[in-house]
Amino acid sequence: MSQQRPRAPRPSLPSPSTGTMGAAVAVIALLLGFLVLRDVSGSSFSPASTNPTETVPGGGTVDPNASTTTAPFSTLGFKLIVANASGVAGSAGSMTLQLQNLGFIAPPAVNLAPGAAKRQKTGVFYTAGCENNANKVAEVLGGNVDIAAMPVPVPTETGELGEACVLILLGTDLAGKPLQGATGTGQGQAATTTTAPPAG
Repeated sequence: MSQQRPRAPRPSLPSPSTGTMGAAVAVIALLLGFLVLRDVSGSSFSPASTNPTETVPGGGTVDPNASTTTAPFSTLGFKLIVANASGVAGSAGSMTLQLQNLGFIAPPAVNLAPGAAKRQKTGVFYTAGCENNANKVAEVLGGNVDIAAMPVPVPTETGELGEACVLILLGTDLAGKPLQGATGTGQGQAATTTTAPPAG
C-alpha cells in the first residue's frame, strides 16, 4: 500500500492591501493629469486658431495675423510736416489739411529754405528710425515720390523739424491735388492705400 504524503503548503504571496492599491492609482492619475494639462497649456492652444479679425474704418475686416503691405497702420505714432517746394501758394497748407483729415499728426505747413531749389517731383524724407513711416506716407501720396534720408541741413525755412520725423517737400506734381493713394476717415488709422494708375 502506498502512502500518500501530505502536500506541503505553498508559500502564499502577500496580497496587496487596499490602502497601497489606492495610493498607486492616485499617483498614476496625478501623473496622467499633469501630462494632459501640460500639453493643453503648452502648445496645443494657439490664438491664431480662433481666426480673430479687426474691424477697420469703412466696415471692412483685417486678419491681424495676415502679413500684407497694404494693411492699415497707425498715423498717431509719429509727426510729419509739409514744406512747400512747389512755389504754388497754399498748396502745402492744403496737403497738410488732407493728411490731418486722414488722422496724421501734422503741424502747420512751412516754407522751403531760402535759396533752395523748387521741386517738380515731391520728396518724402525721414529721420533715423522713421523709414517705415515715410514709406507709408509715400503710399498715401500715390507712391510716385522720392524717398530718402533727411538731408542736412533740413531744407525748411527754419532749418528745423520740431518733433516731426517725416518731411514732405511738396513738388509741382502734387501741388493742389488730392492725395492719390489715400482712403480713410481720420480715426488714427490710415486705411488701405492703393496706387492710382498712370494717366494716359
